Amino acid sequence: MTARPGPGTTGPETARTLRRVLIANRGEIAVRVIRACRQLGLETVVVVSTADRDGLPARLADRAICIGPPPATQSYLAIGSVLSAALGTGCDAVHPGYGFLSENPDFAAACVDAGLVFVGPSPAVVAQAGDKARARELAQATGIPVLSGSPILDSLEAACAAAGRLGYPVLIKAAAGGGGRGMSVVEDQAGLRARWSAAGSEAQSAFGDGRLYLERFIRRARHIEVQVLGDRHGSVVHLGERDCTLQRRHQKVVEESPAPDLAAGTRAAIRASGVAFAQALGLDSAGTVEFIYDTDTGEYAFLEFNARIQVEHPVTELVTGVDLVASQFRSAAGEPLALSQPDITLTGHAIEARITAEDPGRGFIPTPGTVTTWIPPNGPDIRVDTSCERGYVVSPYYDSLLAKIIAYGPDRDTAADRLSAALGQLQVAGVPTNTGFVRTAVDHPDFRAGQVSTDWIAARGLPDYLEKL
Repeated sequence: MTARPGPGTTGPETARTLRRVLIANRGEIAVRVIRACRQLGLETVVVVSTADRDGLPARLADRAICIGPPPATQSYLAIGSVLSAALGTGCDAVHPGYGFLSENPDFAAACVDAGLVFVGPSPAVVAQAGDKARARELAQATGIPVLSGSPILDSLEAACAAAGRLGYPVLIKAAAGGGGRGMSVVEDQAGLRARWSAAGSEAQSAFGDGRLYLERFIRRARHIEVQVLGDRHGSVVHLGERDCTLQRRHQKVVEESPAPDLAAGTRAAIRASGVAFAQALGLDSAGTVEFIYDTDTGEYAFLEFNARIQVEHPVTELVTGVDLVASQFRSAAGEPLALSQPDITLTGHAIEARITAEDPGRGFIPTPGTVTTWIPPNGPDIRVDTSCERGYVVSPYYDSLLAKIIAYGPDRDTAADRLSAALGQLQVAGVPTNTGFVRTAVDHPDFRAGQVSTDWIAARGLPDYLEKL
């Protein structure tokens, strides 16, 4: 399934100044970028580790370059190797996808210095937005509500002092983070002391940056984010918001657009805050402004900015008809946005489920192995973004994401029904998956009523599911 046709649909015209693109990523996002490049008439080169050289991205791209062994630090995070692959194959642009080097300002700057177009925000934007503490300061200066928190902390003792001022519980966050990596809720000083070192190590491993800071933790929270899009001519628009509240250990499980059960005034304010932040930042590509919404008070506050394409971007594409990856390429090529805010409308509802190779019966432990059966769902208004296939090897070195299954409908109930049916159609063997768990969550009355918070799985959904195993 492709993005829903609509008044905001961008056409197939090429990003005029680009010819060949290096894709510095793996898995489903590499496949997604290859698809966009084909629609734009761009040649593709994908970098792979030795673990991925026979995978679907390597076979779909015009050329694949092996840049190192499976550990990401020796392949997908090795800036020199990625740049050598781009320059050695005559690429004129690099698309970083999400994760890995996508929000690394040194990588963005190195691409530009090497004469390559970085398909994402400018290095200056990546540097400011990628540092979560600096982004908070910018939001505060822009007049956007911000959760109380600390600056970057250089020691455990400094963290304990900051937590004492903020009051427990607090959230440990990675300054260069995203995707829940390096993030932990701690209830007291003993918990902070127990988690501090591990959180820093996790952040260093995932992002090459182990710096941490603290933020006040809201228990009954919703996670709402605004998709923004800018160009190099000063224009910024939003493409509505997504609700990413259903999470497990700060990892998103289900995402949807638009966000359900929001007062019209709150929805408008969050969207306006997203645009205001992107404008203050000087955004010239796709990005996402993330907010926390307190269900007890009805207040919202800025969380962070992600200067990249999001895992959950398909739900926005389906309700707006805008191809966000193609839009990234056009902005990178210096083209002005083809759409103004009045041109963008959200029609219907879309919900995405992340299918992972994890075993819910064993605490969601990742389960490396070989996929022996892979039969994805199909049907009206079902989209599957994946690089998985029969024979796919789930590596212990990378994220366990197998696929994203997205359902679209004229309303939320229809989209949820279609997603549940699609999850029931999915057939996977060889590795355990979270499919049954996700379907249980999507079918739960609390989710159907839009009455979940970020701790819902831990507090209610997970025990309910495990009782049925």
